[in-house]
Amino acid sequence: MFLPAKTVLVGVDGSQHSSRAAAWAAAEAARLGASLHLVLAHDAAHRDRAEKQVREIAVECRAAEPDLHVRAQAVTADPAEDLVARSADAALLVVGSRGRGAVRDALLGSVSTAVATHAGCPVVVVRGEPRGSGPVVVGLDLSPTSRPALHFAFDRADRGGAELVVAQALPDAFFLPSILEDPERQRLQEDAEQQVGGQLAGWRERYPEVVVRRVATDQHPVEALCSQAVGARLLVVGHRSRRAAATRLGSVALGSLHHSPCPVAVVGDQVDLDW
Repeated sequence: MFLPAKTVLVGVDGSQHSSRAAAWAAAEAARLGASLHLVLAHDAAHRDRAEKQVREIAVECRAAEPDLHVRAQAVTADPAEDLVARSADAALLVVGSRGRGAVRDALLGSVSTAVATHAGCPVVVVRGEPRGSGPVVVGLDLSPTSRPALHFAFDRADRGGAELVVAQALPDAFFLPSILEDPERQRLQEDAEQQVGGQLAGWRERYPEVVVRRVATDQHPVEALCSQAVGARLLVVGHRSRRAAATRLGSVALGSLHHSPCPVAVVGDQVDLDW
């Protein structure tokens, strides 16, 4: 059997959230021409149950995508540490937004937060009811870390035939007359728009079929992104993973993971998308 070189890695735990994430990942792996690798990390006392659960999820994924190569594995390990270690060889890592046990009632599970912070590949946290339609939304902040997120967003929009919404939260100074005189505020806004245009130009040439819609707003970045994500198929945010220690997500990425109405992709600035 031909095995694709690319792998979509999925962390599951038998919960409804992780089963939904596995279904989303199976469809995404099929679109990428990748294989699917399901991993359920457990403690030694629950080995039999874990193996049964991961096999059942694999059966569901194969039923949904009959041509997809699916590997299912139950391992005795810490879930977050195991997934982060495996992510170095994956094209994409997918997890649910919540898990079992003590973290099941949290807004965001500890495993989801950890892998989104430390993984060596893009991470998608499946929130809400995943949609097969709607635009791809990406947040743009004019920093160099936006480049991998833009690449990922253009690629997903292109593969799915979706509109790409580029959302930019402008500083309050652009909207409050008491802070800057009109000419200065206008100059700063035009400069920001030119920078956005420059960042988008190369990707528009590479993905000419993608329809791009730009949105500028004075909302808080998290509020702006989550507002645009209503009805979207995916929200994409960047992550400055090269900061000292990189021990936590930035406020925009974390806020999006907590509040987005659709799946969220977190793309670190170290990610090199070779697709």
